[in-house]
Amino acid sequence: LSDLTVEVPCHESLTRQFHTVDICLDATDHSVVEACFGDFERSDVLVHAVGYVHHGSIEECTPADWQRSLAITLTSANNVLSRPIPKMKDLGGSIITIGSVASSIKCFLRCAALRALRCAAYGATKGGVLGLTKSAAADYIKEGIHANAIYPGTIQSPSLMTDRRLTETLGSAEAARKFLIDRQPSGRFGAVDEVAALCALLASDEGAFINGQPINIDGGITI
Repeated sequence: LSDLTVEVPCHESLTRQFHTVDICLDATDHSVVEACFGDFERSDVLVHAVGYVHHGSIEECTPADWQRSLAITLTSANNVLSRPIPKMKDLGGSIITIGSVASSIKCFLRCAALRALRCAAYGATKGGVLGLTKSAAADYIKEGIHANAIYPGTIQSPSLMTDRRLTETLGSAEAARKFLIDRQPSGRFGAVDEVAALCALLASDEGAFINGQPINIDGGITI
């Protein structure tokens, strides 16, 4: 679904070094994911950051739309989470999934403009990812594996900047940007680096006591 950068440890010296390998794979295909993870001797940290946003209410979501949403967001999570767990059982590890506060935590229905942002299937499948994450946390806690879900709010990412739906509804990119910032109690978008920093904490020894939690990073929008 996207290009991934994987750091593979090289144990040629006492100082841990890494090789960077670019991998492109279809996370909805179980056999492809299985073959990818088969190349690694161990897995310490997994971050599942895959999702597809179908825009529309329940009435506007066709069976094909639903199946596509389910495959890309939830089936891919099951495929990807299931592969490193056997290799984490001996040494422990951290599983992190990326959800969204949209619909699965909070529904934004405050004004007519947001009718353009309906995402029933997206919220349902991201909610399913949280259930899967909690199951992993409960099932493998005795093996030293902890699993958590990060729920970002409005993050200044490439997908946000290229989304034309709200721009078309409000008449301009500047109006859309102002609308999104105005609904943030913090008065700004979140940064990708802030989400990455939370991932780093959950992946570290300092985050090992956090388990099975949905963690909002949203500038206060769900208060």
